[in-house]
Amino acid sequence: MPVARPQSSDSRIIAHVDMDCFYVQVEQRKQPELRGLPTAVVQYNEWKGGALIAVGYEARSFGVTRYMRGEEAKEVCPQIHLVQVPVARGKADLSTYRNAGSEVVSILSRKGRCERASIDEVYLDLTDSAEAMLMETPPQSLQQIDEEALKSHILGMENENGNDPKQNVREWVCRSDADHRDKLLACGILIVAELRKQVLKETEFTCSAGIAHNKMLAKLASGMNKPAQQTVVPFSSVKGLLDSLPIKKMKQLGGKLGTSLQNDLEVKTVGDLLKFSEEKLQDLYGINTGTWLWNIARGISGEEVQGRLLPKSHGSGKTFPGPRALKTITSVQHWLNQLCEELSERICLDLDQNKRIARTLTLHASAYKSSDSDSHKKFPSKSCPLRYGTAKIQEDAFNLFQAGLREYLGSYGVKTQGSHPNKWGITGLSVSASKIVDIPFVSCWFAHPFLCILDIKEL
Repeated sequence: MPVARPQSSDSRIIAHVDMDCFYVQVEQRKQPELRGLPTAVVQYNEWKGGALIAVGYEARSFGVTRYMRGEEAKEVCPQIHLVQVPVARGKADLSTYRNAGSEVVSILSRKGRCERASIDEVYLDLTDSAEAMLMETPPQSLQQIDEEALKSHILGMENENGNDPKQNVREWVCRSDADHRDKLLACGILIVAELRKQVLKETEFTCSAGIAHNKMLAKLASGMNKPAQQTVVPFSSVKGLLDSLPIKKMKQLGGKLGTSLQNDLEVKTVGDLLKFSEEKLQDLYGINTGTWLWNIARGISGEEVQGRLLPKSHGSGKTFPGPRALKTITSVQHWLNQLCEELSERICLDLDQNKRIARTLTLHASAYKSSDSDSHKKFPSKSCPLRYGTAKIQEDAFNLFQAGLREYLGSYGVKTQGSHPNKWGITGLSVSASKIVDIPFVSCWFAHPFLCILDIKEL
């Protein structure tokens, strides 16, 4: 359940930068002849040409969506170019996209505290940079405003005088009578526009951004005007934004909590929560979640940008839908070995490059029972201390799976060897390494031999 954070400061300047159709852009950089053409990235398998995982804007204009298979996309748009995700160990290899995302992060982090939220999205705390700009070169003193900044979308800004929209933005940014919050936002507009231009210059990638006083609002704004644009949320526009925002569109309200608000309280938009007192929401959903709901209805969020350029965890997974479900222990062990080999490679690379070690190995699986009334029971996740070395990770992951399967099946017998079919199927497997910590005292030249012969708990 969501947890309430300390209340946010309206003088913070937070940006959420979201890459535009990032996987497609990465492939178009490798193959420039695809630029401007309808393109999609496909995770290939034999069933209907594989699953689309990214669709370029040109392909979207023909009606292609991420929910289609490759063959369906070709029916809608015969001229579409389908680029296959690289494959390693029998599964999609996303390292090309991760590395491209790191290029972007290195540029964005030049101007403020940076939190990498995923392969293609980043949060930035630009408060210090905005304060410095306001002191040294306030927007109202500038003779010229960059064209990219003038294309910003400022929520709540009316165009009653029929001016050119860019002129309205210029006037808003350069107001001398604005309050401190809006002056900082004006600085944020200029800073983010320049960063986005720098990303394009150095990487050839376009990105969109949301700029606001907290992470929640910045995230909501970044997807409003895409591609290659930025959207700003002044404090005065927060209520209007949330009054019309469907409750399920808010982060952490897409699941059971959002459904409960819809069904039990008849809440349709985030703004509808304003009808309820904090005490009422606390009574219904607990103190922490109730306060969180009360806060988000008012655009309040104290969640801070964490200052993290590197991922909090590493993971490797694969799905086995429909007839491809794994139904034998032998097949499960085969795929676990493949996933663990990739995970081992990634954590050893992290160790070499960043002097970090992971302490916890976790196994997740999704499963079904073919003849049991309790077929919707979830397969339990299992964790243990992580030991470096591919063979050790494979051994531990398989033991975790066996323990999870025994718990999942309850008192029923579990075949742990051989290839005889069982009355269960595995539709998804993943392994992850987490609780990553810095180890500046481990020298790069002996890191691998040391960790491969010792369990991590011995360090």
